[in-house]
Amino acid sequence: MSGGDHRCFKRSTGKKRPVTRDIHIEYNNNNNNKPDTDELCRRCGKESETIQHITAACQHLAPTAYVKRHDGLAKIIHQKVAEAAELIDDKSPHYKYTPFNVLENENFKLYWNRRILTDKTIPFNRPDISFINKKTKNTFLIDIAIPNIYIISPRQLPTNKTSTKI
Repeated sequence: MSGGDHRCFKRSTGKKRPVTRDIHIEYNNNNNNKPDTDELCRRCGKESETIQHITAACQHLAPTAYVKRHDGLAKIIHQKVAEAAELIDDKSPHYKYTPFNVLENENFKLYWNRRILTDKTIPFNRPDISFINKKTKNTFLIDIAIPNIYIISPRQLPTNKTSTKI
């Protein structure tokens, strides 16, 4: 097949026809690695309109689309933790689930986007989910991150350290 080996086919006519999904980025001939002006992002107009830019780096999409994607994943995790701790009985599909700010029973407490009060000043003290086991007196702070490796510098990549004591 031209343009790469694509295995996506339309099913409407019964005949198999390839659906091309190639993305081409054209650069100027002056070899300065700057994108052609008509290839710039249609939202922000600052960067080349690539998959990496659209999914993780466009400043115009950050306040809306990225937050919606982040909260969508956080809601799924909140629902599964609430079900496992028997804090909710409703088994609605994840796309219809709306988390409560506080869920509590005799064994567990679950918070959604709640600020953590500490004796030290901490700049980011509002995890997405806080889960407290009252019997064992353990607290789990769950903060969701959906990074795109493309925009992370090597010094920001994860290390073997999984948690930090406050």
